[in-house]
Amino acid sequence: MNKYEEMMARKKEIMLKSVGVDYDKYEKGKLSFDYEKMMREVGYSLSDVMKIQEETGVGNTPLLEMRNLTALARKVSKTRKAARIFVKDESCNPSGSFKDRRASVSVYDAKMRGYKGVASATSGNYGSAVASQAAMRGLKCIIVQECYDSNKVGQPEIIEKDRKCECLGAEVLRLTVGPELFYTYLKVLDETGFYNASLYSIYGIVGVETLGYEIATQCREKFGKDPAAVVITNAGGGNLTGTARGLRKAGALDTKIIGASVDLSGLHMASDKDFNRKSFTTGHTGFGIPFMTNPDRSDVPRSAARPLRYIDRYVTMPQGEVFYMTELLAQLEGMERGPAGNTSLAAAFVLAQEYDDDQIIVVQETEYTGAGKHILPQLSFAKKNGIEVKIGNSEEEIPGKSIILPSHPSKMMVNELNLDNYRRSYISNAVKNANVSSIESIDIDFLCDETNLNKKNVENILSELGIYVG
Repeated sequence: MNKYEEMMARKKEIMLKSVGVDYDKYEKGKLSFDYEKMMREVGYSLSDVMKIQEETGVGNTPLLEMRNLTALARKVSKTRKAARIFVKDESCNPSGSFKDRRASVSVYDAKMRGYKGVASATSGNYGSAVASQAAMRGLKCIIVQECYDSNKVGQPEIIEKDRKCECLGAEVLRLTVGPELFYTYLKVLDETGFYNASLYSIYGIVGVETLGYEIATQCREKFGKDPAAVVITNAGGGNLTGTARGLRKAGALDTKIIGASVDLSGLHMASDKDFNRKSFTTGHTGFGIPFMTNPDRSDVPRSAARPLRYIDRYVTMPQGEVFYMTELLAQLEGMERGPAGNTSLAAAFVLAQEYDDDQIIVVQETEYTGAGKHILPQLSFAKKNGIEVKIGNSEEEIPGKSIILPSHPSKMMVNELNLDNYRRSYISNAVKNANVSSIESIDIDFLCDETNLNKKNVENILSELGIYVG
């Protein structure tokens, strides 16, 4: 057995030691587990999480009305109507994104359990959030990042995030894209004994619940009602899951949960060739779809991010539309923000036109912007990599080959994805991963919860897959 195989064989042992959760006790049936029990046993109530976050200045971010963007949406709307667009300004958190919420509980838990440091594998804002929270709690921090292609060339946004992690005191291990990320991360956890501040642990998800809860309470305090919809940039699914759970805990059961991702179809996320041909490092379909249909592909045995349990609609848009919305936000509202939140803002601008003027649609996050995240270095880098950048019809954009900014705000559009296709893919993956030819009734109930399908629909899909229900 080589070193890689040896490390992978010890994955379960390392994970148990580094996150302190015995996932085996939640397993049921042949492929199911008790998700709600796992979430209940996190050990921190919603009020506990709020207190933890208050200690480090996380949360209670403002809900800002985008009056000029709303007016523009109404002007270009076919009905001349559009919902009022609001943005939850998460850039006000210490490291500049909602990921501070996600890191806060994990780092606090690590401190309470006596760990000397925390570690995370991420190329996104989460690394700087973990580093920031670790600095406040007096813990060491190691971030493992995929930063470069094989020629050691890094995409500007990733390099910006790498710089911020290091600035906040973290030791950053920079890797080229490929399968070595998880092996390296396991090795770090094993050798250091640090806490695994995973994006997908129960602690990471309950930290985001306060975001959904705040949205509901702020809307009620200001307007006496819940938002008609909350638009959430979707990547690994934790953002959507935590926010939706927080809205439910606040009783906002009629608020629609809409996921939004940049369309990067055709680009492989682990491909060295494609690594620098994408202009978005998160909030895109390369993460959104795989993690929606196979959530347990993460760095914990059972991911707490289960977006299909909560999502009502899933839309995508071209890269060019998000760049265009970034400029609209800056020039109409006087706010420079990074690309992740502008993904859901671009979607909200279009979706708002489906609603009446008295309704509210909330964009659930913003993020800070910086040298690498800004539109100019991103588009310049795209051109250097042979991507055509132009103004025109964004529907004609081809990921990895072109970025097309809309010629007019009336040309903005979203592509509605069929969630039933992803529900079927989830069930197929669940059966395949469990390596079963038959399942039990308890598994049927689990699949219904996981996919938001009724029992008959789940049984029909299983029948098509040749799976016997005993």
